[in-house]
Order: sequence, then C-alpha cells, then structure tokens
Amino acid sequence: MRKKYFLLVTLILLLAILSGCTQVNEPITPESEGFWNSYFVYPLSKVIIYFAELFNENYGLSIVIVTILARLILVPLNVKQLKSSKAMQDVQPELKEIQKKYSSKDANTQQKLQQETMALFQKHGVNPLAGCLPIFIQMPILIAMYHAIMRTEQISTHSFLWFELGSPDPIFLLPLIAGGATFIQQKLMMAGSPAANNPQMAVMLYVMPIMIAVFAIFFPAALALYWVVGNIFMVIQTIFIRKPMMKQVVGGDKK
Repeated sequence: MRKKYFLLVTLILLLAILSGCTQVNEPITPESEGFWNSYFVYPLSKVIIYFAELFNENYGLSIVIVTILARLILVPLNVKQLKSSKAMQDVQPELKEIQKKYSSKDANTQQKLQQETMALFQKHGVNPLAGCLPIFIQMPILIAMYHAIMRTEQISTHSFLWFELGSPDPIFLLPLIAGGATFIQQKLMMAGSPAANNPQMAVMLYVMPIMIAVFAIFFPAALALYWVVGNIFMVIQTIFIRKPMMKQVVGGDKK
C-alpha cells in the first residue's frame, strides 16, 4: 500500500515539475502556444499587467497584489492540508501501538499491520494522501506565477522600492527575508507534528530556506519579491489557522 502511495505522489510531482520547466526563457505573449501557456501563464501575466497599469505602471506592487490574491485562492487547500496534518498527529499514539504490536518483518505480520493501520485511519476518518494532494494541486498555480513573472517582458524594465525588478537585489535583503520567512513557515508547519522528530525533515527545515535564499540572490528581484510576499503570507496564514486548532486540542484535554 505504501509503495502505491509513493508511486502516485512521485508521478504527480513529476508531472507538476515537467509542466513548469518548459519555455521558461521565452517571453509570454498572446501567440504563445500550448495548454500550459494559454490557460496558466498568459492569464496570470495579463493579471499582473492589469494591476500594474491600474497603479501607474507599478509592477512591483502588482506582483505583491497578485501573489496575495493567488494565496487567498489557495487558502481552502492549505486549511485542508493543515487539518489533515493534525488528524495524522492525533492518531500517532494508536499508530505507534499498532506498529509495536506488529513489529515483526515477516509477510503475514506486515499484512496485518497494513490492515490494522487502514482500519485505524478509517475509524478516525484519516486519509494519508489528503495532506499531500493539496500541495500538488497548488504546484501548477505557483509554478505558473513563477513563469508569468519571469516571462512578462514589461516587469524587467521597471523598479520597485530600492531594486530593479529585472536584476538581483543589490543589497541581498530580499533573499534574507525570503529564506527567513521560509524557515519560520516550515517551523510552524512542523510544530507538534511527527515530522518534527524525523531527522530527514529536520534537515529539510534548514536546507529549503538556504536554497530559497541562494536562488533569490541570483534570480531577478521580481521573483524574490514573489517568494517574500508568498512566504510571509503563509506564515501569517499558518498562525491564524493553527491557533484555533490548538485551542480545540487544549479544550479537549481539559475535558
């Protein structure tokens, strides 16, 4: 069963990555062909241009607005992801007991382990894939945002605050904020979850922010701005979504 889940997740991830890795250096125009360009990248590019023209050719402000709008649209998926993560966290004590009960590695015992694990998930209404699917549904939208910013020619010729949108941030402030916000957001997501005790996840907690910061140093500041706004939004969103959940847990414990 686990192998099937892993294969499904891998295929979805591969599809999402491949859909976003084509034509990244080609400007997006009405003549750009293909489903990806026509229904994802070009519409987002038009929205960015629309808001920029609305605010006197301010493409930096437009990127901020469109990033927030995209994140707002994705809020229901993020809520679902957090709820699924909490549900998995709640069944961990029972799951560990089952794993301890069927610790033997022979085929018969492992089959019983899978059966009782699935029965536990069904009893509590937990779907192991529910936390992963929202992430992969979001990916095409977020990758399309990346493409729209990189391939909209007007963006590269404008400035915002202290930086040129088409060039890397000269004082490296955006990369530092992007990396810091990524770290905080991941830390909040992992707080109290089984992943917090996973050494591999602990490594990713530090590796991902460093990667984002390094990319932001060399990529156009427009893209770094997108990462900064998106990650700060996710930090605020995670705090506001997790707070009511934690209150429910505390209230349940008191009872």
